[in-house]
Amino acid sequence: MPLKIGIVACSAEGAALCYRTLCAEAAEAMGPHAHPEVSLHGLSLADYVDCLERGDLPGVAALMLRSARALAAAGADLLICPDNTIHQAMPWVLPASPLPWLHIADAVAEEAQRRGFRRIGITGTRWLVESEVYPQALSACDLEWRRPPPEDRQAMGRIIMDELVRGSFLPDSVQAFERIMDRLRQDGCDAVVLGCTEIPLIIDDSNSPLPTLDSTRLLARAALRRALGNGLADTSA
Repeated sequence: MPLKIGIVACSAEGAALCYRTLCAEAAEAMGPHAHPEVSLHGLSLADYVDCLERGDLPGVAALMLRSARALAAAGADLLICPDNTIHQAMPWVLPASPLPWLHIADAVAEEAQRRGFRRIGITGTRWLVESEVYPQALSACDLEWRRPPPEDRQAMGRIIMDELVRGSFLPDSVQAFERIMDRLRQDGCDAVVLGCTEIPLIIDDSNSPLPTLDSTRLLARAALRRALGNGLADTSA
């Protein structure tokens, strides 16, 4: 039997896209309409934002662990979190987690390495871009990385938190992301990580100046591989 996947939700749009990907892409391996059992638990996004604004990563971890325990009680075998930003709290989460996790940045870095990219641009919230979540994962795969300048980080953070997480996709904001990614291209990047799980809702290979690494779908695919037994090593150790 496939392993049961637990989704630790943070923002609704990213969690929904991850869930849809799990259900849609499992059919190729399992047959029409089939997918592993999936449970989702999400606390209020406002609680996460409050912790992030205070720089309280142990508080973020405590919220993630509440979801982890609820999903373990619901029968999940492994956990994923379709939110890049709160992966900063993983050092506090993993030692206390009742279940193993797949790490979103590891899934992205391994795909970037598989596709032969060398220098990856990082996009996402200001909290994510200024963190070590992606630099650590990319460096572990011998990949270079670049962060956008501060003014671009502020613009991305505003668009993500004021628009994308609310399901608002404005043409001007799409163009703003395209310009930010083009500047990363000019900085020598040969791919860009869509490091907020809502960015794939407005940016993909059809409108990005760089090849994209869709963190939401890459995490969902890694979870499917694990659940179906042809696995991706977890990050719980």
